[in-house]
Amino acid sequence: MKRNWSSDKRVFRGTLVLLAAALAWPTALAAQTGGLHVQVNPDGRYSISVPGGAQPALVTGIAAQVAGRWLVLADYPKRAVRQTDSHGELGAATEWTVTASGLANEPNLVYRLRAYRDVPFADVQVTVENTTGHAIHVQAIRPVDGGGPTLGAPAAEDRILSDSFSEDRPAMQIHDLADAPYKQPDLMHRGVGSQLIYNRESHESFFAGALTSDKFLTVLRLHLAPGPRIARWEVESTGTTELEKENSLRDSPAEDQIPLSLAVAPGGHLDSERVLLSISKDYHQQLETYGSLIRAIHHPPAAPPLMGWWSWTAFYFGLNEGAALTNAEWESQHLLPFGYNVFHIDEGYQYARGEYGTPNATLFPNGLTPLEYKVRGLGLVPGIWTAPFEVSQRAWVFEHHPDWLIHNAKGEPIPAGSVTDGKDTLYMLDVTNPGAADYLRQTYTRLVHQWGIHYIKLDFMDDSAIEGVYYRPNTTAMEAQRIGLGIIRKAVDDNVYLDKDGSVMLNPVGYVDYGRISQDTGHTFEATKEAEPGIAARYYMNRNYFVADPDAFAVSTQTIADQSWHESRQPATLDESRAAIALAAVTAGMFEIGDNLPTLEHEPDRLALIENRDLIDMVQLGRSSTPVDLMDYREQDQQPTIFFLKESPRQSILTVFNWTKQPVDRTIPLDRLGLPATAQYALSDVLEKKDLPAPAGGQVQLSIPAESVRMVKLIDNRVTVSAPEVRIDAPSTGAAGATLELSAEQTAGDPVVAWTWSFGDGVTAGGHTATHAWTEPGEYPVTVTAQGLDGERTDKQIRVRITGHMSTRFNPAEIRRLP
Repeated sequence: MKRNWSSDKRVFRGTLVLLAAALAWPTALAAQTGGLHVQVNPDGRYSISVPGGAQPALVTGIAAQVAGRWLVLADYPKRAVRQTDSHGELGAATEWTVTASGLANEPNLVYRLRAYRDVPFADVQVTVENTTGHAIHVQAIRPVDGGGPTLGAPAAEDRILSDSFSEDRPAMQIHDLADAPYKQPDLMHRGVGSQLIYNRESHESFFAGALTSDKFLTVLRLHLAPGPRIARWEVESTGTTELEKENSLRDSPAEDQIPLSLAVAPGGHLDSERVLLSISKDYHQQLETYGSLIRAIHHPPAAPPLMGWWSWTAFYFGLNEGAALTNAEWESQHLLPFGYNVFHIDEGYQYARGEYGTPNATLFPNGLTPLEYKVRGLGLVPGIWTAPFEVSQRAWVFEHHPDWLIHNAKGEPIPAGSVTDGKDTLYMLDVTNPGAADYLRQTYTRLVHQWGIHYIKLDFMDDSAIEGVYYRPNTTAMEAQRIGLGIIRKAVDDNVYLDKDGSVMLNPVGYVDYGRISQDTGHTFEATKEAEPGIAARYYMNRNYFVADPDAFAVSTQTIADQSWHESRQPATLDESRAAIALAAVTAGMFEIGDNLPTLEHEPDRLALIENRDLIDMVQLGRSSTPVDLMDYREQDQQPTIFFLKESPRQSILTVFNWTKQPVDRTIPLDRLGLPATAQYALSDVLEKKDLPAPAGGQVQLSIPAESVRMVKLIDNRVTVSAPEVRIDAPSTGAAGATLELSAEQTAGDPVVAWTWSFGDGVTAGGHTATHAWTEPGEYPVTVTAQGLDGERTDKQIRVRITGHMSTRFNPAEIRRLP
């Protein structure tokens, strides 16, 4: 599923034609690119700066930890460089290959640095080449190892966005530089996968992000010195143990907290992950370019927006068969016409973690098969929760096959946390073990082919990604996770949707359709507020990594008194409920309701939020709102507040949150949103369904209650409504009984929010793609109807000629056994 540079490997294996092979080359080798000045210095370090800048934004070297000792450029007596023309995903580039060698009994360090000519981006990858006569053991490799970024103004104005290991461990937050979340062994901002450093005075930002996740976890550490100032920055390809010691291995003995150490044979090599670097005055463009590169490199599957219900925040561990069926019936009868068709049963249905094919007979005495049969009969799509790589001590695998689990050096399974509150100790499945792999395959095959599940959540991949002794030697936690995801993907086939919940963000890309981007939500405003930084910071991931999963929203007055997380003893106010659903809508990803649905029966104002057509259209369009003030939000707002979505040339949605406990008045300049201040706008409140005053002086003025949100629709009346223009891609002929594939694509006009197919034989279907089999010969008019955002419809018709007749004879020679 991952794409590597085969040409890189040939370069890194030593087939270099070096232009210099002495202690150093006499002068720096530099290139002016599209917004970057990049050079390789005589000491082997490289620097990146803004053209014309007074000083480089970053001057850094590389390093590798071998046999527990760090090797850096200054250790090597020889350093050689080659500069060539190159080409990558962002176009033409200048490339340097630097080799550090000549250190007795130690491997060579080689790095490849590539700077794009037309855009302000570069990438770097380091290789450890074992030129010794013996095996070496590598613990970590650093493509960035040195001084921290300087951004043309005092570092005290820096603001740091560090991606996290999972949605809530640690919680995603944006910090001012002085507000370092890690205090030991020094003040530090630590990220996983990517880090964005933005200076509020110069408006410059430096970005670093992993482009690959082939073997290692990418950890970024920004170390601080008094001032505050950035003393040192490390971008490191390493194992997961540093993170897991704060999470699932927090209470484990040292023998179970195993540092990664990979053997490299004589003549072999080991690559770091590839890292993207950029300095710019447009941090949105940096993040969005990074997201587009992830899509280009890893090819995530295309998936539709999913809307529906989940059980977790409605019932937590308490959902039973009767309550499940009641909620399914309510969803089918009230919400199915609005597009809510997913029915997702979360944790609690199973006997134990790691034994998902065995139902909890206390709650589901008839098992899940008859219930899911009824769910499908109601027109709903069955979904289920799993934690694919966790096995609790109550599970069949632990009782019968502890050899299938990840072990320590003594051959003992590594305990890694518990289900909750110290109950039911957890262990992790070693998917490189053939028996464990087969068990995983059988489990997911059963969920799909016996229970009829069409959507599967894959949870706790953060906790389960531990280093240890695997059945397949030299396997890392990141490799094992992808091996396991590959097994699951193949077992369920491409027609079942997979949703990752918990994990680093990049590692599952290419295998999953959906991915959690926020902390867990609940029935409180505080839960919504805590989830928002992740949703804002990861907006660019939607449809680049996967379809975003912002967790479920809750809008009812339901209370949950017996849970320690996001407990809600007081009913949520209507304003708080509006904030919860608005936050889900701005992601334009999954749209799941987290309420016990019958509690909405006598709450029409809250039910109206779920039925709100503007919110549903945002989800159907599938384009995330941009967090306008992601890195430059006001101090008093505590975190980003302004989201903007330009749905069409005529229509936009502005969403402004108030995270504080006091009402606020906000003035939003139209030019900050990229809108012309001279246009004639009609404004309306999306959630309250009322007209608002037109902008005055090129500004939108809003009064927002405490702990609430305002969503405003802006219509530019100068722009006329244009019906969607579409084209159909479909065969013109086919045989009776054969299944044909059809697709429609918009080419111009108003954005399409809904597609409907009519096949000319009385059968209809939804979606921009469809399959259909005609049972009789004839010529059939096939029509696709595109519903535009502004209500305009377009019908496009083709004709499909079907020939022949379906055979009704018994012919044993043509009968095949399904594998």
